[in-house]
Amino acid sequence: MISQLTGALVEVLPTQVVMDVGGIGFLLGVSANTAAQLPAVGTAGVILQTRLLVKENSLELYGFITQDERAVFDRLVAVSGVGPKLALAVLSTFTPASLATIVQLQDATRMSQVPGVGKKKAQRLLVELQDVFARDPVLRGLVGMSEPAASGVAAAPVPDTDESMVAEATSALLSMGFSPQEAELALKDHQDAQADSLEKLLGYALRRLGGGA
Repeated sequence: MISQLTGALVEVLPTQVVMDVGGIGFLLGVSANTAAQLPAVGTAGVILQTRLLVKENSLELYGFITQDERAVFDRLVAVSGVGPKLALAVLSTFTPASLATIVQLQDATRMSQVPGVGKKKAQRLLVELQDVFARDPVLRGLVGMSEPAASGVAAAPVPDTDESMVAEATSALLSMGFSPQEAELALKDHQDAQADSLEKLLGYALRRLGGGA
């Protein structure tokens, strides 16, 4: 299994890159977010996390700028009806952190912004990903989710100060593409919502940004 490549960039396109590793050119499918973060063509010593998918008639290699992005890709392609192309479309639309937040909030409206994903498909994806994200320590950490409770045992609330919750909510809103000014306005007077968790605070902010509060 090829899990990482280090080499020189030969070509960078929005959906694929070519890397020269020891004289061998590797073609990797990538998300637009990964492509945008890569250095200039010709740069040596570039590191990409990779995932090799074996198909009946081909071997397909995909590259990721971070391990978080690769982890999200792995979970997406494990969902029925989601192939690598759609998984990369999701990762081209959202960062891993913003996608984790969208899944946590079950925000079908934002999920349906992915090309090729309608409202019904967005809802199905969110339902299928919710439990996966909640139980994966890497993905759970993207939005500061607490450890899931064992079966039959209630999870103890994770103490969080108001200041730290607001900071985390602001970071999540920025990662979803909102401006600092929008994030500040959305969280203004958040005490009125009596939100005692990050999820509730984000829900309050998103409702205000959507004009629903």
